[in-house]
Amino acid sequence: GVEFGERVDLGGKAAVTFRRAGHILGSASVLVEAEEGGRARRVLFSGDLGQWESPIIPSPEEMEAGADYVIIESTYGGRNHHQTAPVRDQVAEAVQAAARRGGNLIIPTFAMERAQELVYCLGGLLAEDRIPKVPVFVDSPMATDVTQVFRTHCRYLKEDIRCEIEGGAGLFQFPGLRFIRDAEESKKLNEFKGPGIIMSPSGMCTGGRIKHHLKANISRPESTVLFVGYQGEGTLGRQILDRNPEVRIHGASRPVRAEVRQIHGISAHGDQEDLLRWLEGRRPAPRQVFLTHGEESASRALGGAIRERFGWPAAVPAYGEAHELA
Repeated sequence: GVEFGERVDLGGKAAVTFRRAGHILGSASVLVEAEEGGRARRVLFSGDLGQWESPIIPSPEEMEAGADYVIIESTYGGRNHHQTAPVRDQVAEAVQAAARRGGNLIIPTFAMERAQELVYCLGGLLAEDRIPKVPVFVDSPMATDVTQVFRTHCRYLKEDIRCEIEGGAGLFQFPGLRFIRDAEESKKLNEFKGPGIIMSPSGMCTGGRIKHHLKANISRPESTVLFVGYQGEGTLGRQILDRNPEVRIHGASRPVRAEVRQIHGISAHGDQEDLLRWLEGRRPAPRQVFLTHGEESASRALGGAIRERFGWPAAVPAYGEAHELA
């Protein structure tokens, strides 16, 4: 293991330094320094970057200035997370509305960071008596394991969380919350009519236990499907979010009668302004910025924003394309 901020000598005149990327627990941006033939180069890889002021993960950390080349993600390079209300208020309203309808609130989620963030949010809302006391199921062996990792390494979470919970023992726990590993227990949830909250991967509904819960609830008008993250083009999640009248689950077409909602601002990825904010500290200007990890339209939009705001060269590489860092 390597601590954040620790410069690691790789030998042969090369070194790496890791800084907090603010995306998920332990995520890092990586500065690679290398020297060859008397010429030194500094290449900065953003990794996935998170939002500033995330509920449980510290904000992205400033890197050393002066990188010659920067490779940056662009998942949300073409948009900003326009919040109609603070995330906690949106979650509270969604839970209240779902409980009034009497069905289940189905939340496709990612096993790492998103599930823990939602559990932390729901626990806080419950403690404040802002949501009704309904059972909450986190149906995922991986999310169960990852939650324990978060408890064990809670010193890497935000300072106020680390101070509140000694050693992480009581973190991500509240009355009515159940983490489910067993497949048979998971199957029994399909008979549960609600009201209750069921969170399960995958976040884009491409596979996993969430498809069984959607199959059991997607055609129930009293149930709600709540999206809290990005839905890639062509995924089942995107089809539901786009309000397709029918979707195909487990080989059969099923009418979409459940209410469909989306919460903005809870993504683990920073938006365009977050990405530009992270780049702003890179002085002097890099020789070149490369945009990766995004749909082409998002990458090109971020490239245009970089050129307009900073006047830096920004390229969107094609698959297999090579660049010599001269």
